[in-house]
Amino acid sequence: MVRRHSTVSSSSSEDTEEALRGFDFLCSSEDSATSDLDLSLGRSWDQSVIEELKEQYKRERRGKKGVKRPNRSKLQDMLSNLREAEDLSPGPPRSGVGRFSEDQGRPEHESVFAASQGKSFLLGPVDEAVSLDLGLGELAGITVSNECEASEYEVPVSSVDSVRRTWSQKFSLRSHLDSVRSVVFHPTEPLLLTSSEDHTLKLWNLHKASPSKKCAALDVEPIYTFRAHSAAVLSSVMSSSGDQFFSGGADGAIYSWNTPSATTDPYDAYEPNVLRGALSGHSDAVWGVAYSSAHQHLISCSADGTVRVWDATETRPALAVIRAPELGAPSSVALLASDPALVVCSFTSGAIALINLETQQQVLRLETETREETREETGPGTREETGPGSREETGHETRPETRPETGINQVLSHPSLPLSIAAGEDRQIRFYDNNTGKQVHSMVAHLDSVTCLSVDPNGLYLLSGSHDCSVRLWSLDSRTCVQEFTAHRRKFHESIHSVSFHHTLGYMSSGGSDGLAKVYV
Repeated sequence: MVRRHSTVSSSSSEDTEEALRGFDFLCSSEDSATSDLDLSLGRSWDQSVIEELKEQYKRERRGKKGVKRPNRSKLQDMLSNLREAEDLSPGPPRSGVGRFSEDQGRPEHESVFAASQGKSFLLGPVDEAVSLDLGLGELAGITVSNECEASEYEVPVSSVDSVRRTWSQKFSLRSHLDSVRSVVFHPTEPLLLTSSEDHTLKLWNLHKASPSKKCAALDVEPIYTFRAHSAAVLSSVMSSSGDQFFSGGADGAIYSWNTPSATTDPYDAYEPNVLRGALSGHSDAVWGVAYSSAHQHLISCSADGTVRVWDATETRPALAVIRAPELGAPSSVALLASDPALVVCSFTSGAIALINLETQQQVLRLETETREETREETGPGTREETGPGSREETGHETRPETRPETGINQVLSHPSLPLSIAAGEDRQIRFYDNNTGKQVHSMVAHLDSVTCLSVDPNGLYLLSGSHDCSVRLWSLDSRTCVQEFTAHRRKFHESIHSVSFHHTLGYMSSGGSDGLAKVYV
């Protein structure tokens, strides 16, 4: 019994000692705490170490006052990180020392930042030395611009086109009940005269615009409505002073009007003195009218086959009647800017001729394209058209005839150059030399018949309208389209009937078969 108790006691003492050894770390912690306490009490301070720490602290403080300039390797790392952040391909490996040599060439994909922006945006407030460390050299002065911020309409143009502006629609004039056949601007005032197939003309003051009740767009109401025609009003023209204007209609009548004041109230009483009188003489539709400021004459062309000259100051019969039966009925007339005694006139046969108003004779016939047709004699006084180049073996006599290739919807004269410009039924615009009669240029301008033309007062741009519902602005220097508008709708296979430039103000206008007149600024 005694021996077994002794064995148990010895084994328990060993376990106790082993357990106590596990708490030896407490003694070492107490020793270190005692040592730290001794240091805090100053029993183990080294004065030399303290002085050295003070000097190091002062140096660090002085260094923080200036700008810490990164070295080349750090700057290259920063640029590399920026390229990775921008998903750009990194440049070729660079050595840690030395600058980028000029004979190595710069990689095409390496980014070059503007000197005015890159220093503050990328690297902070660095000086020229950093730019030299980057190896940019003269390239550091390049200014970076975003080409995508340019207007979509800004295309490279020549020096003549450098002043070109971008036009946009501003007004949509709604008052006519039928197609708008003619749009004419006042020479100096912001007034627009429209003629319509609803037998009326309307005068609009573009400066008297008010917000529309239906939408936020500006709305313009006509300040005066002119009623005298008994049929569609097909043409109109204003005098050079703007004090009077003339209108021609499908009823064969030409009316002379006094232009109301721009401040006229549309709800004022009717003024009978606005209508000056009628110019009677034509027996069919009056397709075109032109005003000569040099002689104060009015020139009109009609479907009755005549061109007539009138005294614009009176309502007396025509001063002269010009006929050209071999050319057909005149469809358009315009004065030549280079010679007020001459007019250029287009005919239903497709011919274009220069006519002297004083001698009433044809001066020059412009060379229009012709096609050859064959006609077949089927009997006395009767002919049957068999088409171009066709011959039938019927024993009848056939003979070729030449006919114009296309009809001309409008012809006008350039304000400063000896050029006549014609709008063709075959979608083309043609240019003719008034001195030789030769065609100098032609171009397919629209997808459908070209119906109307207008040249700006400076003679730099041409405005054209078509039944394809588009209005196009052309540079006469390069003869290219610089802007297009699709503002009118089609009605009975017709769309745009008239276009016009303002002589002194920045306005363009178009009138269409949808009964609307559009104004562009």
